[in-house]
Amino acid sequence: MGKWLDHALALAREYEGLHRVGQDGLIYPYHDPVGFPTQAWGRLLSRNKWESLSKYPSISRAEADEWLIDDLAKHARAVWRLCPVEMTPGMFAALVDFSFNVGPGNLEISTLRRRVLDGDRQGAADQFPRWVFAQGVKLPGLVRRRAAERALYLSD
Repeated sequence: MGKWLDHALALAREYEGLHRVGQDGLIYPYHDPVGFPTQAWGRLLSRNKWESLSKYPSISRAEADEWLIDDLAKHARAVWRLCPVEMTPGMFAALVDFSFNVGPGNLEISTLRRRVLDGDRQGAADQFPRWVFAQGVKLPGLVRRRAAERALYLSD
Protein backbone atom coordinates (compact mmCIF):
# COMPACT_ATOMS: atom_id res chain seq x y z
CA MET A 1 0.00 0.00 0.00
CA GLY A 2 2.96 2.27 0.39
CA LYS A 3 4.29 5.22 2.31
CA TRP A 4 0.87 6.60 3.19
CA LEU A 5 0.09 3.42 5.13
CA ASP A 6 3.24 3.77 7.23
CA HIS A 7 2.23 7.35 8.09
CA ALA A 8 -1.38 6.40 8.84
CA LEU A 9 -0.33 3.42 10.98
CA ALA A 10 1.99 5.63 13.02
CA LEU A 11 -0.74 8.22 13.63
CA ALA A 12 -3.40 5.68 14.53
CA ARG A 13 -1.11 3.76 16.86
CA GLU A 14 0.05 6.89 18.62
CA TYR A 15 -3.34 8.52 19.08
CA GLU A 16 -5.61 5.51 19.45
CA GLY A 17 -3.33 3.49 21.66
CA LEU A 18 -3.76 -0.19 22.40
CA HIS A 19 -6.14 -0.25 25.35
CA ARG A 20 -7.18 -2.95 27.77
CA VAL A 21 -4.31 -5.37 27.27
CA GLY A 22 -4.78 -8.06 29.89
CA GLN A 23 -2.08 -9.81 31.88
CA ASP A 24 -2.76 -12.77 29.59
CA GLY A 25 -1.61 -10.63 26.63
CA LEU A 26 -5.08 -10.56 25.10
CA ILE A 27 -6.85 -7.34 24.19
CA TYR A 28 -10.28 -6.70 25.66
CA PRO A 29 -13.04 -4.34 24.49
CA TYR A 30 -13.69 -1.00 26.20
CA HIS A 31 -15.93 2.05 25.84
CA ASP A 32 -14.37 5.04 24.08
CA PRO A 33 -14.65 8.54 25.64
CA VAL A 34 -18.19 8.99 24.30
CA GLY A 35 -19.41 5.47 25.12
CA PHE A 36 -19.00 3.45 21.94
CA PRO A 37 -17.80 -0.15 22.31
CA THR A 38 -14.27 -0.18 20.92
CA GLN A 39 -11.35 -2.58 20.83
CA ALA A 40 -7.66 -2.74 20.01
CA TRP A 41 -6.40 0.25 18.00
CA GLY A 42 -9.74 2.07 18.07
CA ARG A 43 -11.93 -0.33 16.13
CA LEU A 44 -15.56 0.63 16.59
CA LEU A 45 -17.49 -2.50 17.55
CA SER A 46 -20.98 -1.01 17.70
CA ARG A 47 -22.81 2.29 17.34
CA ASN A 48 -24.86 1.48 20.46
CA LYS A 49 -23.44 3.66 23.21
CA TRP A 50 -22.65 1.97 26.50
CA GLU A 51 -23.60 -1.42 25.10
CA SER A 52 -22.46 -4.37 27.19
CA LEU A 53 -18.96 -5.49 26.26
CA SER A 54 -19.55 -9.07 27.33
CA LYS A 55 -20.53 -10.21 23.83
CA TYR A 56 -17.18 -9.18 22.35
CA PRO A 57 -14.35 -11.70 22.74
CA SER A 58 -10.78 -10.81 23.55
CA ILE A 59 -8.31 -10.86 20.66
CA SER A 60 -4.57 -11.31 20.19
CA ARG A 61 -2.08 -8.55 19.37
CA ALA A 62 -1.69 -10.02 15.87
CA GLU A 63 -5.46 -9.76 15.34
CA ALA A 64 -5.44 -6.18 16.62
CA ASP A 65 -2.71 -5.25 14.15
CA GLU A 66 -4.60 -6.94 11.28
CA TRP A 67 -7.77 -5.06 12.25
CA LEU A 68 -5.91 -1.75 12.13
CA ILE A 69 -4.56 -2.39 8.64
CA ASP A 70 -8.03 -3.50 7.47
CA ASP A 71 -9.65 -0.43 9.06
CA LEU A 72 -7.15 1.96 7.49
CA ALA A 73 -7.59 0.30 4.08
CA LYS A 74 -11.37 0.75 4.41
CA HIS A 75 -10.91 4.43 5.24
CA ALA A 76 -8.39 4.81 2.41
CA ARG A 77 -11.09 3.62 -0.01
CA ALA A 78 -13.48 6.19 1.47
CA VAL A 79 -10.91 8.98 1.06
CA TRP A 80 -10.24 7.94 -2.56
CA ARG A 81 -13.99 8.01 -3.24
CA LEU A 82 -14.65 11.30 -1.44
CA CYS A 83 -11.50 13.16 -2.47
CA PRO A 84 -10.57 12.01 -5.99
CA VAL A 85 -7.74 14.52 -6.43
CA GLU A 86 -3.99 14.17 -6.65
CA MET A 87 -2.38 14.10 -3.20
CA THR A 88 0.99 13.47 -1.65
CA PRO A 89 1.35 10.41 0.60
CA GLY A 90 1.31 12.71 3.65
CA MET A 91 -1.89 14.44 2.58
CA PHE A 92 -3.57 11.12 1.90
CA ALA A 93 -2.41 9.54 5.18
CA ALA A 94 -3.63 12.55 7.18
CA LEU A 95 -7.07 12.27 5.58
CA VAL A 96 -7.17 8.50 6.14
CA ASP A 97 -6.39 8.96 9.83
CA PHE A 98 -8.95 11.75 10.07
CA SER A 99 -11.61 9.54 8.46
CA PHE A 100 -10.64 6.64 10.73
CA ASN A 101 -11.12 8.86 13.77
CA VAL A 102 -14.24 10.87 12.87
CA GLY A 103 -15.82 8.61 10.25
CA PRO A 104 -16.16 9.01 6.48
CA GLY A 105 -19.59 10.59 6.85
CA ASN A 106 -18.08 13.50 8.75
CA LEU A 107 -15.29 13.80 6.19
CA GLU A 108 -17.91 13.89 3.44
CA ILE A 109 -19.81 16.85 4.92
CA SER A 110 -16.74 18.75 6.09
CA THR A 111 -15.29 22.04 4.92
CA LEU A 112 -11.98 20.17 5.07
CA ARG A 113 -13.12 17.97 2.17
CA ARG A 114 -14.38 20.99 0.20
CA ARG A 115 -10.98 22.65 0.57
CA VAL A 116 -9.23 19.43 -0.56
CA LEU A 117 -11.48 19.23 -3.63
CA ASP A 118 -10.82 22.92 -4.37
CA GLY A 119 -7.07 22.28 -4.30
CA ASP A 120 -6.68 24.68 -1.35
CA ARG A 121 -3.96 22.84 0.56
CA GLN A 122 -3.45 25.48 3.24
CA GLY A 123 -7.19 26.01 3.64
CA ALA A 124 -7.69 22.26 4.05
CA ALA A 125 -4.87 22.04 6.59
CA ASP A 126 -6.41 24.86 8.57
CA GLN A 127 -9.62 22.85 8.98
CA PHE A 128 -8.04 20.02 11.01
CA PRO A 129 -7.97 21.99 14.30
CA ARG A 130 -11.74 22.52 14.11
CA TRP A 131 -12.33 18.80 14.78
CA VAL A 132 -11.23 18.59 18.43
CA PHE A 133 -14.57 18.17 20.20
CA ALA A 134 -16.41 15.06 21.35
CA GLN A 135 -19.96 15.71 22.52
CA GLY A 136 -19.15 19.40 22.89
CA VAL A 137 -16.04 18.83 25.01
CA LYS A 138 -12.62 19.85 23.69
CA LEU A 139 -10.34 16.84 24.17
CA PRO A 140 -6.58 17.40 24.53
CA GLY A 141 -5.89 14.12 22.71
CA LEU A 142 -7.88 15.32 19.71
CA VAL A 143 -6.04 18.65 19.76
CA ARG A 144 -2.72 16.78 19.54
CA ARG A 145 -4.01 14.35 16.91
CA ARG A 146 -5.39 17.11 14.66
CA ALA A 147 -2.09 19.00 14.96
CA ALA A 148 -0.21 15.86 13.91
CA GLU A 149 -2.59 15.26 10.99
CA ARG A 150 -2.25 18.90 9.92
CA ALA A 151 1.55 18.73 10.05
CA LEU A 152 1.56 15.51 8.04
CA TYR A 153 -0.87 16.99 5.52
CA LEU A 154 1.54 19.87 4.90
CA SER A 155 4.73 17.78 5.14
CA ASP A 156 5.52 16.79 1.58
